[in-house]
Amino acid sequence: MRRLEKAGLIGLGLVAGISLSLHFSALADKETLVTPLPIEELRAFTEVFGHIKSNYVDPVSDKKLFTEAINGMLNGLDPHSSYLDADAFKDLQVGTQGEFGGLGIEVGMEDGLVKVISPIEDTPAYQAGIKSGDLILKLDDSLVKGMTLNDAVKRMRGKPGSKIVLTILRKNENKPLTITVVRAVIKVQSVKSKLIEPGYAFVRVTQFQEHTGENLAAALEKLVKDNKADLKGMVLDLRNDPGGLLDGAVAVSAAFLAKDALVVYTEGRTEDTKMRLTATPEYYLRGNSKNDYIQNIPASIKSVPLVVLVNGGSASASEIVAGALQDHKRAVIMGTQTFGKGSVQTVLPLGNNTAIKLTTARYYTPGGRSIQAKGIVPDILVEDPSTAGADNTFRLREADLEKHLINDKQPEDKSNSVTKPEATPKINGDNDKLTPVEFGTKNDYQLNQALNLLKGMQILHGK
Repeated sequence: MRRLEKAGLIGLGLVAGISLSLHFSALADKETLVTPLPIEELRAFTEVFGHIKSNYVDPVSDKKLFTEAINGMLNGLDPHSSYLDADAFKDLQVGTQGEFGGLGIEVGMEDGLVKVISPIEDTPAYQAGIKSGDLILKLDDSLVKGMTLNDAVKRMRGKPGSKIVLTILRKNENKPLTITVVRAVIKVQSVKSKLIEPGYAFVRVTQFQEHTGENLAAALEKLVKDNKADLKGMVLDLRNDPGGLLDGAVAVSAAFLAKDALVVYTEGRTEDTKMRLTATPEYYLRGNSKNDYIQNIPASIKSVPLVVLVNGGSASASEIVAGALQDHKRAVIMGTQTFGKGSVQTVLPLGNNTAIKLTTARYYTPGGRSIQAKGIVPDILVEDPSTAGADNTFRLREADLEKHLINDKQPEDKSNSVTKPEATPKINGDNDKLTPVEFGTKNDYQLNQALNLLKGMQILHGK
């Protein structure tokens, strides 16, 4: 079994039915097996266990106490380590295949409430009008305060077709909003593409799934064929993409980079967590597949002028792609600063269809930058006028999460420098138009700015 099969996913966090991204591994770190057990701490644990069993106001099962103890150990480490019960483990596995049940929102915790990081496109939450930055106060008649994030996510899951009422606190609203969302089996289309106009293509990756690389290759082939000539420019849209499978990120990068170019590397305490992933088939083909779909992509795609759009909802695998293309100077990165999820989680099965999700490494761009709690700073800052700065000011980021890992390469900047970049040019929009627009449409301001840049590059190239 090669390393990439032992470690398969990388991504953002809990999704209410569920878009979680991690690495898979069958074995625990052997180092933990030889470390002497802390006798005094174990004695304290057993005393507390005994007091609860004897004196708590209601009887408590051993299973519940041990489960909560495991939860406490993992939740106390960082925002992304957690215990996966049978349901959560199943949802994780199904979610990477692009189909899962629930509402379709990425969520985190803030001040005891569930905070919406981003609604996923074409899902019930997105269609119901849930927005990034919304704070969920109640789920039906149950207050969220006091729930764990896992508990809240479980309540948001349910039978497709059933309804849930979300009571939401939203910035600039005088009173809580009540929004009814109908649960569904969510099928996320990983790759969307079209010719915006002759010579210029738009490709959107919404999530990195099992077949994202193949779907992207097919989309690129079709775009070149439909254009009936080599493309003049392309926009790769990674906005609000929460991440996903690591080999999917390598595949997307490989589509635009030279063969064998370094895409990302990881560093952790054990040998299995130290990897250098390049634009090579062994790092993006899954299982025993021998169909190198990247070879089928027209050669012109390797050199077509490229703009990558990102925002605060672009996380993990999205940041790997943006960082790789930026470091290799293959693309201009445009938009707003990304989420900053630069750590790797490994899923360690425990038996009984349960597992733990444990942070085991940090990942780095080809140039050695750590994305952790920093994100990718775009080459050209372009804010979406429809969010009026909310993408930078109100969106939850990795650095906002309690107990987040520090960036080991550079100190964290608490000033939110993306809104005031010293060396990053900024294009201002019309802030009077605050109606959110759908990505990829003619009213998509950031996309239009990317097209303007590509056309300018084409003129300069012609000269």
